[in-house]
Amino acid sequence: MKAFYNDYEQLKEDMATCNKSFDLELIDKAYNAALNAHESQKRVSGIPYILHPTSVACILVELGMDTQSIVAALLHDVVEDTAYTISDIEKTFGEEIATLVDGVTKLEKIPFFSQEEQQAENFRKMLIAMSEDIRVIIIKLADRLHNMRTIDCLEPQKRRDKARENMDVYAPIAHRLGIRMIKEELEDLSLKYLDPIAYKEIEDELELGKDDREHLLAIIKKRIEQKLAPVIKDLHLEGRVKSINGIYRKMFIKNHLMEEIYDIYAVRVIVNTVADCYNTLGVIHEAFQPIPNRFKDYISTPKPNMYQSLHTTVIGKEGIPFEVQIRTWEMHHTAEYGVAAHWKYKLGLKGRKDPLEDSLLWIRNMLENQNENGDAGDIVRMIKSDLVPEEVFVLTPRGDVINLPMGATVIDFAYAIHTEVGNHMVGAKVDRRIVPIDYRVKTGQIVEVLTTKERGHGPSRDWLKIVKTSEARSKIRQWFKRERREENLIQGKGEVEREFERVGIRLNEAKLKEFLQRVAKKHRYETLEKFYEAVGYGGILLSRIMPQVKDEYNKLKLKDKALAEENLLAKRGLTTVSKKPKVKGVVIDGIDNCLVKFSKCCNPIPGDEIIGFITRGMGVSLHKRNCFNVPGNIKKSAEPDRWVNAHWSNSAKEEFNSDIKVLAIDKANIIADITMQISYMHVEIQSFKLIKVKDGRSRIYMSILVKNKEHLKSVMAKISKINGVISVERS
Repeated sequence: MKAFYNDYEQLKEDMATCNKSFDLELIDKAYNAALNAHESQKRVSGIPYILHPTSVACILVELGMDTQSIVAALLHDVVEDTAYTISDIEKTFGEEIATLVDGVTKLEKIPFFSQEEQQAENFRKMLIAMSEDIRVIIIKLADRLHNMRTIDCLEPQKRRDKARENMDVYAPIAHRLGIRMIKEELEDLSLKYLDPIAYKEIEDELELGKDDREHLLAIIKKRIEQKLAPVIKDLHLEGRVKSINGIYRKMFIKNHLMEEIYDIYAVRVIVNTVADCYNTLGVIHEAFQPIPNRFKDYISTPKPNMYQSLHTTVIGKEGIPFEVQIRTWEMHHTAEYGVAAHWKYKLGLKGRKDPLEDSLLWIRNMLENQNENGDAGDIVRMIKSDLVPEEVFVLTPRGDVINLPMGATVIDFAYAIHTEVGNHMVGAKVDRRIVPIDYRVKTGQIVEVLTTKERGHGPSRDWLKIVKTSEARSKIRQWFKRERREENLIQGKGEVEREFERVGIRLNEAKLKEFLQRVAKKHRYETLEKFYEAVGYGGILLSRIMPQVKDEYNKLKLKDKALAEENLLAKRGLTTVSKKPKVKGVVIDGIDNCLVKFSKCCNPIPGDEIIGFITRGMGVSLHKRNCFNVPGNIKKSAEPDRWVNAHWSNSAKEEFNSDIKVLAIDKANIIADITMQISYMHVEIQSFKLIKVKDGRSRIYMSILVKNKEHLKSVMAKISKINGVISVERS
C-alpha cells in the first residue's frame, strides 16, 4: 500500500490501473455523498474523516473487488457516524449496497447489558450478513486493516483492546477465508501493541541481517532457476521472509530459537500447470537435501480456506534450511486473496455449486450452532476455537482427510465424520492403539472410531468439557435436547433454582414465573420450559447470564418498592409529590391549579410546542408535541380524552432541565474544556456521563438547566466551537 491514507484521486488512479471495469459514475456519487456526510468530521489524528473510507476502498481495489463493494466501503461509516440511515442509502444506491453497508454497521443504538454482549451481537450480525454475501466481511476486514494502520493516535489500552480483538476474531476469519495479505498484516500490527518488546526484538533481528538475507535469497533463487529452466517453461520465482508474528509464535510460544525456524526463508515457485508443480518438486529434491517429515501436499488435500500448494523444506549448500512453495498462478491468486479471488457474484455463479459455497459452510454451521445454544457470546468463543490458524490433518482408516483445529480430540473427529458416529462412540484407536476419550489428535495420525449399536446410547455430558470444536459441542447438546427432554427440564429447573438461591433472587411464585419468562424471552426462548431445557442440556450457561439476570432483578425490586410507596400514599388519601415545584409558566386548557410535571422522555422547555397527559394520581405530564410517546393522531389513540392542550405563559422565568449529547474526540482535556465553557455561561450541570466509542471518540450526555429554547441553542453553539467537539445535539 502506497500510504496509510489515500484520497479520492488515489482511488481513481488505483481503479484505472486495475484490470477491472467499474461504474465510475456510481462510485463518484457515493464519494460525494460520503464527503458531504463526513464534511466536518475528523479522525482522532486530525486527518479529515473522508480519507478513511477512501483508503478502505483502495484496499478493496487491491483485493480485486467490484463496484458495489467500493461504493459500500465509501459509505460504510455514514450510518454509524452521521444522520444517514440505511433507508437513505437504499433509496439512493439500491438494496444491494444498503445490505452491504448494514452488514458492516455496528448495533450501537440497541441497549445491552455489557460491552461483551454488544460485541457478541455485532459479530453475530456480521456473520449473518456475510453468510448471505461474503463481501460484507471482506469490506469489514479492509476497514479493520486500515484502522490498525492508523491506530497510533489512540490511547494504549484502546490499541491493545483492538489488537486483541484482531487476534481473536478478524485475523482468524481472514485466515479461514484465505486472505493472506490481510491476515498477516493484521497479526503483525496487532502483535506490535500486544507484545511491543518481543515485536521490536524480532524486527531488529530481521533488520540487522536484512542485506545478508536478501543476498542469500537471491543466491537460492538463482540456483533454483538454473535447475528448473531446462525442465519447466514460464516459471516465476519470489523470495520472502516469514512474518514477524509467524516468527514470534515459533520463538515465544513454541520455544524455538531463530536458527531453529526452518521456514524463516521461503522461495515461491509459480508455474503454469499442476503437472509442472510435481515436476518442480522432483527437481528441487534432486538439487537440494530435503528435511524429513517437512513435505506437505496441499494440492491433493487443499486447506479449508481453498489454499493449494506444495511445501517442502530443504537445506542449501550454505547449510541454511529454507522452505520452497510450489503452486500454479491460479493457486497463487487464491493463496493471496482467498475468497476475494473466488466470490460467487464475480463469476456469476450465484445459485450454483462452486468451491466458495463449500468454504462458507462453517459460517452457516456456526450460526446454526449458536441459534441452538441461544447465547450470543458463543459466537466469539466459536471464532476463537474453530478458526485458529493452527490446524491438524487426520486420516480415517479409508484414507479420507479430516481438518480439525489444533487441540481437537477424538470426539471432535467422530462428530466431524458424522453426527451418528459421534453419538454412538464408545472409544477410539489412533494408529491401531486404544486411546483415552480425551486424546488430542495430531497431523498424519489414522483415527478409527469405535461405536456401539446399542439402542439409546449417547454422549456423556462430560464431553462438553472435553471437545474443542463448536460443531461437536452443538451436536452433543442437540442429542441431549432431543433424547432427554424430561431430564433436561428437571435438571434445568433445578439448576435455575439453586443459582437463584445462591445469588439472592427471591420472589413469590407468580412474580418469579413472570420474571423468568422475561429472562427466557430475552435469550430467544419462546417458553419458560424451553429455557429450562436449554439450561439442562447445556445450551445456555447460567454462570454467563447471571450478572445480567441479577441486574434485572435489582431493577424489578426498586420498581416494586416505588409502587408499594405509591399505593400506601393512595390509601391515606395522599398523592406523590413531584420533586419539581408546580410550574407557574404553563397553562393547561380547561384545568386550573393542577400538579404539573415534565416528562423525562423529552424534557420540554419554553419555546417547544407542548401537550399534556392527565396521569393517574400524578397530575399532568408535559411532553413535547413531537415526542415519540405522543400519538401522531390523538383522536385515534388509546385514551384520547387524557390528552390536553398546553402552552407556555409569559411568566415562565425559572430554569428547566434539558438533555444534550456531544460527540467529541477522546482527548485528555475535552471534559474540562466543555465544563469550563458551560461554567463561563453560568449554566448549571445536573448530570454528566461519558461513553467511549470507536475510533478514539467519546459521546458525552449532559443534563443542564436553561431558561428556554433560545438559551439552549446558545449553549449548544458555544460547545460546538470547542476544539475537539464534532457535533452537539439535543437528546
